[in-house]
Amino acid sequence: MASAAEPVLLRGVAHSYAAVQALGPLDLEVAAGELVALVGPSGCGKTTLLGLLAGFLTPTAGEVLVGGARVRAPGPERGVVFQQPNLYPWMSVRENVALGPRLGGARKAARHAIADEQLARVGLADFAAAKPYELSGGMQQRAQIARVLANDPTIMLLDEPFGALDALTRERLQAELHRVWLGSGKTALFITHSVEEAVFLGTRVLVMSPRPGRIVFDERPPFAPEERTAALRADPAFVAFRERVRAAIRE
Repeated sequence: MASAAEPVLLRGVAHSYAAVQALGPLDLEVAAGELVALVGPSGCGKTTLLGLLAGFLTPTAGEVLVGGARVRAPGPERGVVFQQPNLYPWMSVRENVALGPRLGGARKAARHAIADEQLARVGLADFAAAKPYELSGGMQQRAQIARVLANDPTIMLLDEPFGALDALTRERLQAELHRVWLGSGKTALFITHSVEEAVFLGTRVLVMSPRPGRIVFDERPPFAPEERTAALRADPAFVAFRERVRAAIRE
């Protein structure tokens, strides 16, 4: 049975590197099942915030809670999709996706069934036997998303996963990720430098200030998740909201 989505709560969270305060203090609440897109200038603390949620970093002040439990270390309930695919080149795509269930003690047939289900979900069913280096960059990122989903996390943390892709591939994968998120019901936090990407994907869009990063904009786009299609990008409501987000970053 799939894990239920979990809410996220940050209370008075701040983080410093030596004498430099990179983040906060800030408060943030994310409801279960939301896809929150976080955008802001370079160095504003977006990746630091994701690292705190993932458990890679410990806050200098405040607390981070996922599902009501305080985050103290990385855990399988928090799946991270990195900027660059980190698939093991000596394993097949199916073996990469099945790695989490394998480490969790699942039998071979069960973990391969899980992997095949998630590969089908991201459109890679025909590439299960391939090696990662035989896939394009966009396909490798889809395989990385499938590997995270195979662990059945309660929250997905995505750190600019499409930043290195060309524009057309990026738009196609945004639509595919949105479809996968809708079907999974997971809570998700998506870090990006692209305002257009944030507005297209997010059920909420957050803008962070320059260092120390604080949330200075927090609004919901004026269109439903089911309306995120290619045609939406030309809609006047989409364009107007995108420009409001850009203005918040400039200010």
